[in-house]
Amino acid sequence: MQIKSQKTFFSGIMFTCVGAAFALGAVNYNVGSAARMGPGYFPLIVGALLTLLGLVVIATAFAGPTSDGEPVGKIAWKPLGFIIGANLLFGILLAGLRSIGLPAMGLILAIYALVIVACMAGANFSMKLSLVLATVLAIGSYLTFIVGLKLQFQVWPTFITG
Repeated sequence: MQIKSQKTFFSGIMFTCVGAAFALGAVNYNVGSAARMGPGYFPLIVGALLTLLGLVVIATAFAGPTSDGEPVGKIAWKPLGFIIGANLLFGILLAGLRSIGLPAMGLILAIYALVIVACMAGANFSMKLSLVLATVLAIGSYLTFIVGLKLQFQVWPTFITG
């Protein structure tokens, strides 16, 4: 058997690994039954379905119509670094980092930092567009989580709210 599409094969491997990890992690919780679902039921089912989907994708990599094999390109390190860094920065700003004395900066500032850093991953970075996107996301997040769901977490930095 020969892999006809490397991209399809490796994406199937990724789906299978992520699905299997979720399914295995879900068995640590009470799964329950279809009539009385426990906290592990949904992650187990989704993980199993994702694993099955990954196996189907892997199988199609061997039967695809491409003859060149669609080789996997090189890893785009710059966008990968910006996206991972944006998520880490969001978590640090949202919760703070006590080990270095950084207080929680709140939801709004964390969203602005997340969007600006994540937009730097693209080829055409525009600060104006990033600020517009961050504003829409911040307003939507505030309305959804604070107003709609009534979740209790810090919205603004401590030095602003006191």
